Amino acid sequence: MPVHAKNAAEADDQKFVYDFTEGNKDLKELLGGKGANLAEMTNLGLPVPPGFTITTEACKVYLDSGTEPPALREEVSKHLTALEAAMGKRLGQPDDPLLVSVRSGAKFSMPGMMDTVLNIGLSDESVHGLATQAGDERFAWDSYRRLIQMFGKTVLDVDGELFEEALEEAKKAKGATTDVDLPADELRHLVEQFKGIVREHTGRDFPQDPREQMDLAVRAVFDSWNGDRAKLYRRQERIPHDLGTAVNICSMVFGNLGPDSGTGVAFTRDPASGQQGVYGDYLQNAQGEDVVAGIRNTVPLAELEKLDKASYDDLMRIMETLETHYKDLCDIEFTIERGKLWMLQTRVGKRTAAAAFRIATQLVDQGLIDEAEALQRVNGNQLAQLMFPRFDLDAPTTPIGWGIAASPGAAVGKAVFDSYTAIKWSRSGERVILIRRETNPDDLDGMIAAEGILTSRGGKTSHAAVVARGMGKTCVCGAEELEVDTKRRRMTTSEGRVVEEGDVVSIDGSSGRVYLGEVPVVPSPVVEYFEGRMHAGAEDADELVQAVHRMMAYADRMRRLRVRANADNAEDAARARRFGAQGIGLCRTEHMFLGERRELVERLILADADQEREEALQALLPLQKGDFVELFEAMDGLPVTVRLLDPPLHEFLPDITELSVRVALAESRRDANENDLRLLQAVHRLHEQNPMLGLRGVRLGLVIPGLFTMQVRALAEAAADRTLAKGDPRAEIMIPLVGTVQELEIVRDDAEQVIAEVQRERGVDLKLALGTMIELPRAALTAGQIAESADFFSFGTNDLTQTVWGFSRDDVEASFFTAYLEKGIFGVSPFETIDRDGVGSLVRNAAEAGRATRPDLKLGVCGEHGGDPESVHFFHQVGLDYVSCSPFRIPVARLEAGRAAAEGTDAPR
Repeated sequence: MPVHAKNAAEADDQKFVYDFTEGNKDLKELLGGKGANLAEMTNLGLPVPPGFTITTEACKVYLDSGTEPPALREEVSKHLTALEAAMGKRLGQPDDPLLVSVRSGAKFSMPGMMDTVLNIGLSDESVHGLATQAGDERFAWDSYRRLIQMFGKTVLDVDGELFEEALEEAKKAKGATTDVDLPADELRHLVEQFKGIVREHTGRDFPQDPREQMDLAVRAVFDSWNGDRAKLYRRQERIPHDLGTAVNICSMVFGNLGPDSGTGVAFTRDPASGQQGVYGDYLQNAQGEDVVAGIRNTVPLAELEKLDKASYDDLMRIMETLETHYKDLCDIEFTIERGKLWMLQTRVGKRTAAAAFRIATQLVDQGLIDEAEALQRVNGNQLAQLMFPRFDLDAPTTPIGWGIAASPGAAVGKAVFDSYTAIKWSRSGERVILIRRETNPDDLDGMIAAEGILTSRGGKTSHAAVVARGMGKTCVCGAEELEVDTKRRRMTTSEGRVVEEGDVVSIDGSSGRVYLGEVPVVPSPVVEYFEGRMHAGAEDADELVQAVHRMMAYADRMRRLRVRANADNAEDAARARRFGAQGIGLCRTEHMFLGERRELVERLILADADQEREEALQALLPLQKGDFVELFEAMDGLPVTVRLLDPPLHEFLPDITELSVRVALAESRRDANENDLRLLQAVHRLHEQNPMLGLRGVRLGLVIPGLFTMQVRALAEAAADRTLAKGDPRAEIMIPLVGTVQELEIVRDDAEQVIAEVQRERGVDLKLALGTMIELPRAALTAGQIAESADFFSFGTNDLTQTVWGFSRDDVEASFFTAYLEKGIFGVSPFETIDRDGVGSLVRNAAEAGRATRPDLKLGVCGEHGGDPESVHFFHQVGLDYVSCSPFRIPVARLEAGRAAAEGTDAPR
């Protein structure tokens, strides 16, 4: 039996439809976020229009088999009959029609990425009944117009611009500025135009059967799960592709019934700053998509108190109830129908990074959550955003406009006016600001490519604002004084100044200000705090710094993983220590041999005689020792893991092409240099086709006598000097690129002899640990053997990822990674976040095998994954002792290590 047929058969005995009274907020995987929360609000006794939810399981069957589960139609009919009985009217009945909305709702919020259709049930016949019952002919025809427009675009795949153009022409003919100004007769005519557009572009009439409308809309919502914009958004937000979406069928309530009706979005706290208060947007005489699309400018939510005091008071009570119940910032959609408040949706609201930290500490202070839960409300990516620079407003600036601060940050780039140009220019290395009147879901890829987004319409709840906050993009919305002309690719200020495409603009998502030209930036106060230049208890420390300080304290108390730094010099080490590093996890000694010292290493590698080699080693020894003394001073009392020389050989040899040309030219002039000829012969002898897999790491140390022992002596003597100076050096010697225990044994024996010699010479007791990097698959697979000669393992996940995948990082990221990400082969680059199934399995197995041999084996990671939030959680679960990362990622790693521990995923040791 084919897989899809089997799945459809197995679905026969499943329950696919749940009334809003049957679910709860914990069923998001089955009912989607929207359906689960509608059920939760229903159970709380809040005013939710009756309805039911088709589960994500039904969607999965449909997507897998191409058809709905056989039992679904009957289940939907049963729940529709119950809904009709509760409402006292039938779907689309001519004299008093029941109308419903069909809305998507996945487990994770995907604002605007999937489809919604409102006013299902209207037809040429029932529109008259709706007009009679409402006592408002204009309202009925406006609702019918909206249905055909949404249904045509969403379900029948008609170009939405065709409807927009017809609507704009109708407004222009009547001298109307908004659709609200169009009278009933004009809307009736527009309905006929819209039906003609559907007929012309689909070859069929707009469906008049209300049940057909509903069934086709449900199928369209299922299909939208695999729409291009939904897939792109899931890749961006790392949402799994196999979850499917639920479908919510809800009885319609109408915000477009006149001035005593309206629709809005509210937040229980400011999603941009985290401050408590009344935040949101309201629009009179409108349906929900008008607010989200930003096509009409809203009024602040506080204005509702003047317009409808009773509904406002009800909304405030409900907002307090929901925040207390969910113990978090809630994002609420509501409609007022002739003075009656209805709740259409609630969810834990998306927020900016600054708001996330402030809200988490506020909720702790209110006793709603504890410290462990507070850590789950923030993440390392948000902390990284807070460490970005901000505009220096003391510098000369040219302000050209002001809008709503929708998503903070300091973004600078060239003005572009469509997503295609944003993508094209971004791929060419340009920084761009995407400028639109308002964005819609089709602009998602352009929003991702841009440094920031600027719109002349919409508020904090518009599509641009919500999506930008979710992505951490800088966004300014509703800059009404800026006239955006997308066709002519220009923006005009209120003073008549024109900004052409390609002109540089700067937008401040924290203040809402827009500037012409590039505004210089200054360090973030959060970075100043980590640097020690701003103390959380000081009077000048703002609320954000205090919130970050508290969250870092929570994380440091809870985390098991220690956090070290990748640092190669005393300056980086000192900075890392200020940022909270608990030692150095990777000191790359090859970085110490660049510049003037490179010639000494070249002499060492090319030496033919022992004396020449020894002279080079003796010249390098004091230089190495001085480097290590400075590191031990900067990290006194903390471990310093020093990796012995590990570069590909070609990095310390003359370029073979340049040298060959030089010798050839000299020979043509008959004045060839004997040294150049000898050098060219040596370079040819040592030339490698793939240096990354050649004579490097431990292989170099074994082939070139004295190289590693010189470095070990420099380390031992530096540690001895520091000890005699009453310091506390804690050196760890790391052998790179080991593939077999025999390599490690030989190097270890030689190193121990050198350390013993230095101890005798200096009269000190040195405790230098010797370990290895696990960066080759063979090393991971034979970790139990290698542990017999290692005091510690440090996983070099950069090289391990390359050797496991067969990728050369320098080549593949530029050549085919973009295609792999777009095709969904990768959710994220394996060099950015650890590949748990492949590379991660080797790490886990090597950790277990190593500790089985040596229970006290210290385990760490020093690849770039050590600072990646998701990877840190994996390393915690595997049971490593520490992660090591670049200095600026240390706060992120500290926070994520605390979050991992707070999740209760501590791996057994």
